[in-house]
Amino acid sequence: MITRKISSYLDEFYSNHTTPALLVTGARQIGKSFAIREFGKRKFKHFVEINFIETPSAIESVSTARSTDELLLRITAISRQKMEKGSTLIFLDEIQKVPEIVTVIKFLVQEASYRYVLSGSLLGVELKNIRSVPVGYMAIKEMYPLDLEEFFEACGVQRQIFTKLEECFKNESPVDETVHAKLMELFRLYLIVGGMPAAVQAYLDTNNIQDVIAVQKSILRLYRMDISQYDPENKLYIEDIFDLIPSELNAQNKRFILKKLNENLKFNRYEDSFIWMREAGVALPTYNVETPTLPLELAKVRNLFKLFSNDVGLLACQYAQGIQLRILNNEAGVNFGAVYENAVAQELRSHGIQLYYFNSKKQGELDFVIKCDDRVLPIEVKSGKNYERHNALRNVLASEEYGIQKACVLYNGNVQVKGKASYLPVYMVMFIKDTELPRLVYKVDLSGLG
Repeated sequence: MITRKISSYLDEFYSNHTTPALLVTGARQIGKSFAIREFGKRKFKHFVEINFIETPSAIESVSTARSTDELLLRITAISRQKMEKGSTLIFLDEIQKVPEIVTVIKFLVQEASYRYVLSGSLLGVELKNIRSVPVGYMAIKEMYPLDLEEFFEACGVQRQIFTKLEECFKNESPVDETVHAKLMELFRLYLIVGGMPAAVQAYLDTNNIQDVIAVQKSILRLYRMDISQYDPENKLYIEDIFDLIPSELNAQNKRFILKKLNENLKFNRYEDSFIWMREAGVALPTYNVETPTLPLELAKVRNLFKLFSNDVGLLACQYAQGIQLRILNNEAGVNFGAVYENAVAQELRSHGIQLYYFNSKKQGELDFVIKCDDRVLPIEVKSGKNYERHNALRNVLASEEYGIQKACVLYNGNVQVKGKASYLPVYMVMFIKDTELPRLVYKVDLSGLG
Protein backbone atom coordinates (compact mmCIF):
# COMPACT_ATOMS: atom_id res chain seq x y z
CA MET A 1 0.00 0.00 0.00
CA ILE A 2 1.49 3.31 -1.10
CA THR A 3 0.34 6.35 0.88
CA ARG A 4 1.42 9.77 -0.37
CA LYS A 5 1.79 12.94 1.67
CA ILE A 6 0.07 14.88 -1.09
CA SER A 7 -3.19 13.26 0.06
CA SER A 8 -3.00 15.03 3.44
CA TYR A 9 -2.09 18.27 1.68
CA LEU A 10 -5.15 17.98 -0.59
CA ASP A 11 -7.38 17.22 2.39
CA GLU A 12 -6.23 20.36 4.17
CA PHE A 13 -6.29 22.54 1.06
CA TYR A 14 -9.85 21.70 0.05
CA SER A 15 -11.24 21.66 3.59
CA ASN A 16 -11.29 25.46 3.28
CA HIS A 17 -14.26 26.49 1.16
CA THR A 18 -12.62 29.76 0.13
CA THR A 19 -9.35 28.37 -1.24
CA PRO A 20 -8.48 28.94 -4.92
CA ALA A 21 -7.75 26.37 -7.58
CA LEU A 22 -4.67 24.19 -7.14
CA LEU A 23 -2.01 23.43 -9.74
CA VAL A 24 0.02 20.29 -8.95
CA THR A 25 3.36 20.30 -10.77
CA GLY A 26 6.21 17.82 -11.02
CA ALA A 27 7.97 15.39 -13.34
CA ARG A 28 6.27 12.60 -15.25
CA GLN A 29 5.39 9.33 -13.55
CA ILE A 30 5.55 10.60 -9.95
CA GLY A 31 1.88 9.87 -9.22
CA LYS A 32 0.22 13.29 -9.58
CA SER A 33 -2.88 12.15 -11.46
CA PHE A 34 -3.39 9.02 -9.36
CA ALA A 35 -3.21 10.95 -6.08
CA ILE A 36 -5.63 13.63 -7.28
CA ARG A 37 -8.05 11.05 -8.67
CA GLU A 38 -8.11 9.05 -5.44
CA PHE A 39 -8.63 12.19 -3.38
CA GLY A 40 -11.39 13.55 -5.60
CA LYS A 41 -13.38 10.33 -5.53
CA ARG A 42 -12.94 10.01 -1.77
CA LYS A 43 -13.75 13.57 -0.72
CA PHE A 44 -16.24 14.94 -3.25
CA LYS A 45 -19.73 13.77 -4.10
CA HIS A 46 -18.99 14.32 -7.79
CA PHE A 47 -15.57 14.08 -9.43
CA VAL A 48 -15.08 15.16 -13.04
CA GLU A 49 -11.83 14.47 -14.90
CA ILE A 50 -10.81 15.77 -18.31
CA ASN A 51 -7.50 14.55 -19.70
CA PHE A 52 -6.40 16.69 -22.65
CA ILE A 53 -4.16 13.94 -24.06
CA GLU A 54 -6.78 11.19 -23.89
CA THR A 55 -9.47 13.62 -25.16
CA PRO A 56 -7.70 15.79 -27.78
CA SER A 57 -11.02 17.21 -29.02
CA ALA A 58 -11.34 18.94 -25.66
CA ILE A 59 -8.32 21.14 -26.38
CA GLU A 60 -10.00 23.29 -29.02
CA SER A 61 -13.34 23.17 -27.23
CA VAL A 62 -11.91 24.59 -24.02
CA SER A 63 -9.36 26.99 -25.53
CA THR A 64 -11.92 28.73 -27.76
CA ALA A 65 -14.63 29.28 -25.15
CA ARG A 66 -15.61 32.98 -25.09
CA SER A 67 -17.05 33.19 -21.58
CA THR A 68 -17.07 31.39 -18.25
CA ASP A 69 -20.60 30.11 -18.83
CA GLU A 70 -19.63 28.77 -22.24
CA LEU A 71 -16.50 27.11 -20.83
CA LEU A 72 -18.47 25.40 -18.06
CA LEU A 73 -21.06 24.26 -20.57
CA ARG A 74 -18.35 22.72 -22.73
CA ILE A 75 -16.70 21.02 -19.73
CA THR A 76 -20.10 19.50 -18.91
CA ALA A 77 -20.50 18.27 -22.47
CA ILE A 78 -16.99 16.82 -22.63
CA SER A 79 -17.16 15.01 -19.29
CA ARG A 80 -20.73 13.74 -19.67
CA GLN A 81 -20.88 13.49 -15.89
CA LYS A 82 -23.15 15.09 -13.35
CA MET A 83 -21.83 18.37 -11.98
CA GLU A 84 -23.54 19.57 -8.83
CA LYS A 85 -22.77 23.05 -7.55
CA GLY A 86 -20.92 23.06 -4.24
CA SER A 87 -20.03 19.37 -4.27
CA THR A 88 -18.00 18.82 -7.45
CA LEU A 89 -14.24 18.76 -8.01
CA ILE A 90 -13.18 19.30 -11.63
CA PHE A 91 -9.77 17.83 -12.49
CA LEU A 92 -8.11 19.21 -15.62
CA ASP A 93 -5.18 16.93 -16.42
CA GLU A 94 -2.31 17.22 -18.92
CA ILE A 95 -2.94 20.95 -19.16
CA GLN A 96 0.38 21.47 -20.92
CA LYS A 97 -1.70 20.75 -24.03
CA VAL A 98 -3.92 23.76 -23.37
CA PRO A 99 -1.95 26.28 -21.25
CA GLU A 100 -4.65 28.91 -21.86
CA ILE A 101 -6.63 27.23 -19.10
CA VAL A 102 -4.24 28.70 -16.53
CA THR A 103 -5.12 32.26 -17.54
CA VAL A 104 -8.90 31.66 -17.38
CA ILE A 105 -8.94 29.74 -14.08
CA LYS A 106 -9.40 33.08 -12.32
CA PHE A 107 -12.83 33.47 -13.83
CA LEU A 108 -13.82 29.89 -13.05
CA VAL A 109 -12.82 30.39 -9.42
CA GLN A 110 -14.69 33.69 -9.26
CA GLU A 111 -17.81 32.01 -10.64
CA ALA A 112 -17.54 29.72 -7.56
CA SER A 113 -19.88 26.90 -8.56
CA TYR A 114 -17.18 24.19 -8.49
CA ARG A 115 -13.72 23.44 -7.10
CA TYR A 116 -10.76 22.97 -9.44
CA VAL A 117 -7.47 21.10 -9.51
CA LEU A 118 -5.03 21.14 -12.44
CA SER A 119 -2.02 19.03 -13.30
CA GLY A 120 0.17 17.86 -16.14
CA SER A 121 3.68 17.04 -17.26
CA LEU A 122 6.47 19.43 -18.22
CA LEU A 123 4.50 22.31 -16.73
CA GLY A 124 7.64 24.19 -15.83
CA VAL A 125 8.59 24.11 -19.51
CA GLU A 126 5.18 24.69 -21.06
CA LEU A 127 3.91 27.41 -18.74
CA LYS A 128 7.04 29.50 -18.30
CA ASN A 129 5.96 31.95 -21.04
CA ILE A 130 2.50 32.61 -19.62
CA ARG A 131 2.36 36.31 -18.83
CA SER A 132 -0.49 36.31 -16.35
CA VAL A 133 -0.57 33.59 -13.70
CA PRO A 134 -3.71 34.38 -11.66
CA VAL A 135 -2.18 35.27 -8.29
CA GLY A 136 -4.73 34.75 -5.53
CA TYR A 137 -6.82 32.45 -7.68
CA MET A 138 -4.44 29.54 -8.15
CA ALA A 139 -2.02 27.97 -5.67
CA ILE A 140 0.89 25.83 -6.85
CA LYS A 141 2.10 22.64 -5.17
CA GLU A 142 5.20 20.85 -6.42
CA MET A 143 5.19 17.07 -6.10
CA TYR A 144 8.15 14.68 -6.10
CA PRO A 145 8.81 10.92 -6.21
CA LEU A 146 8.26 9.00 -2.96
CA ASP A 147 10.53 10.32 -0.24
CA LEU A 148 12.22 8.05 2.29
CA GLU A 149 9.40 8.18 4.80
CA GLU A 150 6.80 7.29 2.15
CA PHE A 151 8.99 4.46 0.85
CA PHE A 152 9.70 3.03 4.31
CA GLU A 153 6.00 3.16 5.16
CA ALA A 154 5.08 1.43 1.89
CA CYS A 155 7.55 -1.33 2.82
CA GLY A 156 5.81 -1.86 6.18
CA VAL A 157 7.63 0.37 8.68
CA GLN A 158 5.11 1.31 11.39
CA ARG A 159 4.35 4.86 12.50
CA GLN A 160 5.72 4.30 16.01
CA ILE A 161 9.13 3.61 14.49
CA PHE A 162 9.13 7.02 12.80
CA THR A 163 8.11 8.65 16.08
CA LYS A 164 11.00 6.99 17.90
CA LEU A 165 13.44 7.88 15.11
CA GLU A 166 12.45 11.52 15.25
CA GLU A 167 13.02 11.51 19.01
CA CYS A 168 16.51 10.12 18.43
CA PHE A 169 17.12 12.77 15.77
CA LYS A 170 16.04 15.63 18.03
CA ASN A 171 17.83 14.31 21.12
CA GLU A 172 20.90 13.15 19.16
CA SER A 173 20.65 9.73 20.81
CA PRO A 174 21.49 6.38 19.16
CA VAL A 175 18.84 4.29 17.42
CA ASP A 176 18.28 0.72 18.61
CA GLU A 177 20.91 -1.30 16.75
CA THR A 178 18.45 -3.86 15.38
CA VAL A 179 16.16 -1.11 14.09
CA HIS A 180 19.15 0.77 12.66
CA ALA A 181 20.39 -2.30 10.76
CA LYS A 182 16.93 -2.92 9.24
CA LEU A 183 16.51 0.72 8.22
CA MET A 184 19.95 0.78 6.58
CA GLU A 185 18.91 -2.30 4.61
CA LEU A 186 15.74 -0.49 3.54
CA PHE A 187 17.77 2.60 2.63
CA ARG A 188 19.98 0.53 0.33
CA LEU A 189 16.83 -0.90 -1.22
CA TYR A 190 15.57 2.66 -1.81
CA LEU A 191 18.81 3.46 -3.65
CA ILE A 192 17.90 0.96 -6.36
CA VAL A 193 14.08 1.06 -6.33
CA GLY A 194 13.82 4.83 -5.91
CA GLY A 195 10.59 6.73 -5.51
CA MET A 196 8.75 6.36 -8.80
CA PRO A 197 5.35 4.90 -7.75
CA ALA A 198 5.25 2.34 -10.58
CA ALA A 199 8.73 1.06 -9.67
CA VAL A 200 7.84 0.92 -5.96
CA GLN A 201 4.62 -0.93 -6.71
CA ALA A 202 6.49 -3.40 -8.93
CA TYR A 203 8.79 -4.16 -6.01
CA LEU A 204 5.92 -4.50 -3.52
CA ASP A 205 4.06 -6.84 -5.87
CA THR A 206 6.92 -9.14 -6.83
CA ASN A 207 10.08 -8.31 -4.80
CA ASN A 208 11.80 -8.83 -8.15
CA ILE A 209 14.46 -6.22 -8.87
CA GLN A 210 14.40 -7.08 -12.57
CA ASP A 211 10.74 -6.06 -12.70
CA VAL A 212 11.70 -2.78 -11.04
CA ILE A 213 14.47 -2.16 -13.57
CA ALA A 214 12.04 -2.82 -16.45
CA VAL A 215 9.71 -0.13 -15.12
CA GLN A 216 12.59 2.30 -14.65
CA LYS A 217 13.83 1.75 -18.19
CA SER A 218 10.37 2.52 -19.55
CA ILE A 219 10.30 5.78 -17.57
CA LEU A 220 13.75 6.75 -18.89
CA ARG A 221 12.51 6.08 -22.44
CA LEU A 222 9.51 8.32 -21.77
CA TYR A 223 11.80 11.10 -20.55
CA ARG A 224 13.84 10.86 -23.72
CA MET A 225 10.64 11.04 -25.78
CA ASP A 226 9.73 14.23 -23.92
CA ILE A 227 13.10 15.72 -24.77
CA SER A 228 12.68 15.02 -28.48
CA GLN A 229 9.04 16.15 -28.54
CA TYR A 230 9.18 19.36 -26.56
CA ASP A 231 12.55 20.85 -27.47
CA PRO A 232 13.41 19.71 -31.02
CA GLU A 233 15.99 22.47 -31.57
CA ASN A 234 18.12 21.60 -28.53
CA LYS A 235 17.20 17.96 -28.04
CA LEU A 236 20.66 16.62 -28.90
CA TYR A 237 22.30 18.71 -26.21
CA ILE A 238 19.61 17.90 -23.64
CA GLU A 239 19.85 14.18 -24.41
CA ASP A 240 23.63 14.34 -23.99
CA ILE A 241 23.27 16.18 -20.68
CA PHE A 242 20.68 13.67 -19.49
CA ASP A 243 22.88 10.72 -20.41
CA LEU A 244 25.97 12.27 -18.77
CA ILE A 245 24.39 12.71 -15.32
CA PRO A 246 25.47 9.26 -13.99
CA SER A 247 29.08 9.49 -15.15
CA GLU A 248 29.49 13.10 -14.04
CA LEU A 249 28.18 12.28 -10.55
CA ASN A 250 30.62 9.39 -10.40
CA ALA A 251 33.58 11.70 -11.17
CA GLN A 252 35.81 12.80 -8.33
CA ASN A 253 34.31 16.27 -7.84
CA LYS A 254 30.84 15.38 -9.24
CA ARG A 255 30.65 18.80 -10.92
CA PHE A 256 29.08 18.89 -14.37
CA ILE A 257 31.81 19.71 -16.90
CA LEU A 258 30.64 21.14 -20.22
CA LYS A 259 33.75 19.93 -22.06
CA LYS A 260 32.38 16.40 -21.78
CA LEU A 261 29.71 17.56 -24.23
CA ASN A 262 31.88 19.64 -26.51
CA GLU A 263 35.42 20.97 -26.15
CA ASN A 264 34.32 24.44 -27.30
CA LEU A 265 31.01 24.56 -25.44
CA LYS A 266 30.13 27.86 -23.76
CA PHE A 267 27.72 27.84 -20.82
CA ASN A 268 25.77 30.92 -21.94
CA ARG A 269 24.91 29.27 -25.23
CA TYR A 270 23.55 26.09 -23.69
CA GLU A 271 22.18 27.39 -20.40
CA ASP A 272 18.63 26.91 -21.72
CA SER A 273 19.24 23.17 -22.00
CA PHE A 274 20.08 22.95 -18.30
CA ILE A 275 17.09 25.12 -17.46
CA TRP A 276 14.91 22.74 -19.51
CA MET A 277 16.13 19.81 -17.42
CA ARG A 278 15.29 21.64 -14.21
CA GLU A 279 11.91 22.95 -15.35
CA ALA A 280 10.90 19.54 -16.71
CA GLY A 281 11.62 18.13 -13.26
CA VAL A 282 14.02 15.44 -14.46
CA ALA A 283 17.18 16.89 -12.87
CA LEU A 284 18.10 18.67 -9.65
CA PRO A 285 20.82 21.30 -10.16
CA THR A 286 22.92 22.02 -7.07
CA TYR A 287 24.85 25.28 -7.43
CA ASN A 288 28.21 26.20 -6.00
CA VAL A 289 28.29 29.14 -3.57
CA GLU A 290 31.31 31.40 -3.19
CA THR A 291 30.86 31.57 0.59
CA PRO A 292 28.71 29.43 2.93
CA THR A 293 26.83 32.42 4.35
CA LEU A 294 23.24 33.61 4.15
CA PRO A 295 21.63 34.43 1.85
CA LEU A 296 23.01 31.52 -0.16
CA GLU A 297 21.19 32.60 -3.31
CA LEU A 298 23.32 35.74 -3.55
CA ALA A 299 26.53 33.70 -3.39
CA LYS A 300 25.44 31.28 -6.13
CA VAL A 301 27.73 30.74 -9.12
CA ARG A 302 25.31 29.88 -11.92
CA ASN A 303 27.83 28.13 -14.19
CA LEU A 304 29.27 25.84 -11.48
CA PHE A 305 26.89 23.10 -10.44
CA LYS A 306 26.26 19.43 -9.88
CA LEU A 307 23.34 17.83 -11.67
CA PHE A 308 21.49 15.12 -9.75
CA SER A 309 18.76 12.86 -11.10
CA ASN A 310 15.22 13.53 -9.91
CA ASP A 311 15.07 9.91 -8.73
CA VAL A 312 17.90 7.82 -7.29
CA GLY A 313 16.36 4.61 -8.64
CA LEU A 314 16.49 5.97 -12.18
CA LEU A 315 20.12 6.97 -11.57
CA ALA A 316 21.02 3.44 -10.42
CA CYS A 317 19.24 2.04 -13.48
CA GLN A 318 21.44 4.18 -15.75
CA TYR A 319 24.61 2.66 -14.32
CA ALA A 320 26.01 -0.64 -15.54
CA GLN A 321 23.98 -3.76 -14.78
CA GLY A 322 24.95 -5.37 -11.52
CA ILE A 323 25.19 -2.24 -9.37
CA GLN A 324 21.82 -3.09 -7.79
CA LEU A 325 23.10 -6.36 -6.33
CA ARG A 326 26.32 -4.73 -5.15
CA ILE A 327 24.35 -2.01 -3.35
CA LEU A 328 22.03 -4.54 -1.71
CA ASN A 329 25.01 -6.59 -0.55
CA ASN A 330 26.75 -3.44 0.71
CA GLU A 331 29.96 -4.61 -0.93
CA ALA A 332 33.13 -3.27 0.63
CA GLY A 333 35.48 -1.28 -1.55
CA VAL A 334 32.76 -0.06 -3.91
CA ASN A 335 32.18 3.70 -4.14
CA PHE A 336 28.49 4.40 -3.78
CA GLY A 337 29.02 8.10 -3.10
CA ALA A 338 27.07 9.26 -6.15
CA VAL A 339 23.89 7.34 -5.34
CA TYR A 340 24.09 8.28 -1.64
CA GLU A 341 24.41 11.97 -2.52
CA ASN A 342 21.62 11.73 -5.06
CA ALA A 343 19.29 10.21 -2.45
CA VAL A 344 20.14 13.03 -0.04
CA ALA A 345 19.65 15.72 -2.72
CA GLN A 346 16.32 14.18 -3.72
CA GLU A 347 15.11 14.05 -0.12
CA LEU A 348 16.16 17.61 0.75
CA ARG A 349 14.54 18.97 -2.41
CA SER A 350 11.28 17.18 -1.57
CA HIS A 351 11.30 19.17 1.69
CA GLY A 352 11.39 22.39 -0.33
CA ILE A 353 15.06 23.05 0.44
CA GLN A 354 17.18 24.79 -2.19
CA LEU A 355 20.36 22.85 -2.90
CA TYR A 356 23.88 24.31 -2.87
CA TYR A 357 27.42 23.08 -2.32
CA PHE A 358 30.64 24.86 -1.38
CA ASN A 359 34.04 24.41 -2.97
CA SER A 360 37.20 26.47 -2.60
CA LYS A 361 40.84 25.70 -3.27
CA LYS A 362 41.75 26.87 0.22
CA GLN A 363 39.17 25.03 2.31
CA GLY A 364 37.99 22.15 0.15
CA GLU A 365 34.49 20.98 -0.82
CA LEU A 366 31.31 20.43 1.17
CA ASP A 367 28.75 18.11 -0.39
CA PHE A 368 25.81 20.37 0.51
CA VAL A 369 25.19 23.67 2.23
CA ILE A 370 21.56 24.52 2.93
CA LYS A 371 19.52 27.02 4.88
CA CYS A 372 17.97 25.35 7.90
CA ASP A 373 16.25 27.20 10.76
CA ASP A 374 17.62 30.48 9.41
CA ARG A 375 21.21 29.23 9.61
CA VAL A 376 23.65 27.65 7.19
CA LEU A 377 23.90 23.90 7.71
CA PRO A 378 26.85 22.13 6.00
CA ILE A 379 26.15 18.48 5.15
CA GLU A 380 28.69 15.81 4.28
CA VAL A 381 27.53 12.45 2.88
CA LYS A 382 29.74 9.42 3.52
CA SER A 383 29.04 6.03 1.97
CA GLY A 384 32.19 4.25 3.14
CA LYS A 385 34.15 3.52 6.31
CA ASN A 386 36.32 6.66 6.21
CA TYR A 387 33.49 8.81 7.49
CA GLU A 388 35.76 10.95 9.69
CA ARG A 389 37.84 12.21 6.76
CA HIS A 390 36.39 15.61 5.92
CA ASN A 391 39.00 18.36 6.00
CA ALA A 392 36.66 20.86 4.32
CA LEU A 393 34.07 20.48 7.05
CA ARG A 394 36.68 20.98 9.74
CA ASN A 395 38.06 24.07 7.97
CA VAL A 396 34.64 25.66 7.53
CA LEU A 397 33.60 25.02 11.14
CA ALA A 398 36.85 26.58 12.36
CA SER A 399 36.32 29.76 10.34
CA GLU A 400 35.16 32.74 12.41
CA GLU A 401 34.20 34.49 9.17
CA TYR A 402 31.39 32.01 8.49
CA GLY A 403 30.21 31.62 12.08
CA ILE A 404 28.72 28.17 11.47
CA GLN A 405 27.60 26.56 14.72
CA LYS A 406 26.60 23.10 13.59
CA ALA A 407 27.24 20.60 10.80
CA CYS A 408 25.84 17.24 9.83
CA VAL A 409 27.55 14.08 8.54
CA LEU A 410 25.17 11.53 7.02
CA TYR A 411 26.72 8.04 7.02
CA ASN A 412 26.09 4.33 7.58
CA GLY A 413 26.64 4.37 11.35
CA ASN A 414 24.51 5.27 14.32
CA VAL A 415 23.95 8.66 15.97
CA GLN A 416 26.94 10.30 17.64
CA VAL A 417 28.14 13.85 18.25
CA LYS A 418 31.73 15.07 17.91
CA GLY A 419 32.19 18.76 18.61
CA LYS A 420 30.05 20.80 16.22
CA ALA A 421 29.38 17.81 13.94
CA SER A 422 26.39 15.52 14.38
CA TYR A 423 26.92 12.10 12.81
CA LEU A 424 23.54 10.73 11.74
CA PRO A 425 22.37 7.59 9.92
CA VAL A 426 21.85 8.64 6.32
CA TYR A 427 18.13 7.78 6.47
CA MET A 428 17.69 10.54 9.09
CA VAL A 429 17.89 13.05 6.24
CA MET A 430 14.08 12.61 6.28
CA PHE A 431 14.01 14.84 9.39
CA ILE A 432 16.21 17.67 8.06
CA LYS A 433 13.71 20.42 7.28
CA ASP A 434 13.73 24.20 7.23
CA THR A 435 11.28 25.38 9.89
CA GLU A 436 8.73 27.85 8.58
CA LEU A 437 8.92 31.28 10.16
CA PRO A 438 5.93 32.25 12.32
CA ARG A 439 3.46 34.77 10.99
CA LEU A 440 4.99 38.24 11.32
CA VAL A 441 2.50 40.99 12.14
CA TYR A 442 3.75 44.57 12.28
CA LYS A 443 1.64 47.69 12.42
CA VAL A 444 2.88 51.28 12.41
CA ASP A 445 1.24 53.60 14.95
CA LEU A 446 0.38 56.79 13.02
CA SER A 447 -1.48 58.46 15.83
CA GLY A 448 1.28 61.07 16.32
CA LEU A 449 0.83 62.33 12.76
CA GLY A 450 -2.73 63.55 13.28
